[in-house]
Amino acid sequence: MIRTSPTFKALAVPNYRTYAAGAIVSNVGTWMQRVAQDWLVLVLTGSGTALGLVTGLQLLPALLFSPLAGVVADRFPKRRVLMWTQVAMAAPAIVLGVLAVTGVVQTWHVYVIAFLFGVATAFDAPARQSFVGEMVSRDDLPNAVGLNSASFNAARMIGPAVAGLLIAALGSGAAAAGWVILVNGLSYFAVLWSMTRLDVDQLRPAPVSQRGKGAVRDGVRYVRSRPDLVLTLVTVFFVGTFGMNFQMTSALMATDVFGKGAGEYGVLGSIMAIGSLAGALIAARRAKPRLRLVVGAALVFAVLEIAAGLMPTYTTYALILPFVGLSALTMVTAANATIQMTSDPEMRGRVAALYLMVFMGGGPIGSPFIGWVGEEMGGRWSLLVGGGIVLVAVGLAAALYLRQHAVTLRWRRPVSPAVLATGRERAEQAASLAS
Repeated sequence: MIRTSPTFKALAVPNYRTYAAGAIVSNVGTWMQRVAQDWLVLVLTGSGTALGLVTGLQLLPALLFSPLAGVVADRFPKRRVLMWTQVAMAAPAIVLGVLAVTGVVQTWHVYVIAFLFGVATAFDAPARQSFVGEMVSRDDLPNAVGLNSASFNAARMIGPAVAGLLIAALGSGAAAAGWVILVNGLSYFAVLWSMTRLDVDQLRPAPVSQRGKGAVRDGVRYVRSRPDLVLTLVTVFFVGTFGMNFQMTSALMATDVFGKGAGEYGVLGSIMAIGSLAGALIAARRAKPRLRLVVGAALVFAVLEIAAGLMPTYTTYALILPFVGLSALTMVTAANATIQMTSDPEMRGRVAALYLMVFMGGGPIGSPFIGWVGEEMGGRWSLLVGGGIVLVAVGLAAALYLRQHAVTLRWRRPVSPAVLATGRERAEQAASLAS
């Protein structure tokens, strides 16, 4: 066994190490395509509205199909599901790349392919989230979740830079963007390769749920019976919907408030990614997540976002962004690990799908609202209002949870805090989370 530091201990597991190698390649490719696809739309249309429509079409399937995707993740072997989703994501990327390289691409092609790519991603995400628990032990799961976030954020720093250099080197036209998109299409085969290299005898497959009607309702009912999961999902919803609109809020702050250009705006994204990566690595060292960490990190994030909106200069705004990114990633990784560690194995895919739906599906609601606030009231208010909503909503949800919890404890024997999980033996586990 390979000796690793506590930050990287999950990499000592051969299966996870193989999986992580494929995942980092795919993550870099994904971020490359995000930049290239946006550039392609701008080359074709020069329209910010068209750019927003493409982004919305790619995110919409997460809202529409996540519950069904969770059922698929629980009903079929997750390794097999992931192999199919890699093909399903590679195909539209390769088609779009070929259309762009050959010069026949049209805007409606990008719209359709973005939606199809989003559908494949919606089915990939819950299977990928819950598959981690089949590769590593329960003790290593928080570390593996943190390393997954670190991989994503490291790719976030590498992918856009590589994409920008390639697009510029290839002429900055639609064909240049097409070649970069083709690179992403090929990157999914790294994950396929890693899946074929896993030692299936060392996996810990979760029980496959039985066929039958009402599987989605069963998942929702299960979450409703777990107040700790409800609080986690409420927290994630408000942070993801109204707080984590960094691409838009930083653009407003850089241009409208501080009078800077595209270069300075790009620097802000890299600075925040550094904080996000640090947050993910710190989370990877944590032995197990706690519910109070999810809520506490969300409240700290809200306060820091409000503070960022009050920063007087571009420099002071840039200096606070790493801490905003760190608190956001601490919340996200703690919430992710909480859901995976405390959900019943046969329900894990559906719970992960609901988590992703509330986290990503709120974007079409929150982004236009925060954008309207910034346009009507000024860039600072996009941060002040977003942070304020998160602070109030998460604070009220936590207060309501504690009040209900206190009522429950009045008629139970006085023990350390426990969460009432209807019909399930979750009291001891929930007490550990809340402590």
